[in-house]
Amino acid sequence: MILLLGGEKSGTGKSTIAVNLSVWLANAGIDVLLIDTDMQRTASHFIERRNQLGDLPKVHCTEKHGNVFDSVRDLSTRYEQIIIDAGGRDSEELRTAMVASHLLYCPLKASQPDIETSVHMNALTQLARSLNPQLQARLLLSMAPTNPVIHEAEQAQHVLTELPQFTLSNTIIRERKVYRDAMSDGRGVVEMNNDKATAEITALALEIYGDHP
Repeated sequence: MILLLGGEKSGTGKSTIAVNLSVWLANAGIDVLLIDTDMQRTASHFIERRNQLGDLPKVHCTEKHGNVFDSVRDLSTRYEQIIIDAGGRDSEELRTAMVASHLLYCPLKASQPDIETSVHMNALTQLARSLNPQLQARLLLSMAPTNPVIHEAEQAQHVLTELPQFTLSNTIIRERKVYRDAMSDGRGVVEMNNDKATAEITALALEIYGDHP
């Protein structure tokens, strides 16, 4: 399967989620390729740090820019799972990746600016489906507050269910320091002995891949 982490808003945790899902798959013994289409190279830098450690399950990584459709479809014949990390903007990389992918996850913070960008992403998804009818699309609330008295995520969920091209993920990724620590270390949170973050990534992975990736 080709999974795309994409959206028009930067700073929503796309790279963090992409690398953590890649690590989860690698730890499950799956041959996974992470494709970094973002000029900031966040995912690529993570893999470079990870490779220096040398004792962790392998996550393959490559960088692609411009029209990525042919490259993505070709690479999908060589690996069991493909995960694409697209930058936070409307770009040629994002649009062509949407046409190539089977599943789009669009991470959003529970904030008004992020919710506003989801309206245009809804339109882009409709356009992509005219060329790629099999594309499934889900919104994922990311970097949500951990404080139980703050209900921004739940309030945003209600608003986001009104976007016809998307379904809403059952998982919420919370704002946790361990995600930043893991990115710096070149590890996934499943390798960091943090039960809450591990549970979030595992829940998301099972939602996407089921019990048998």
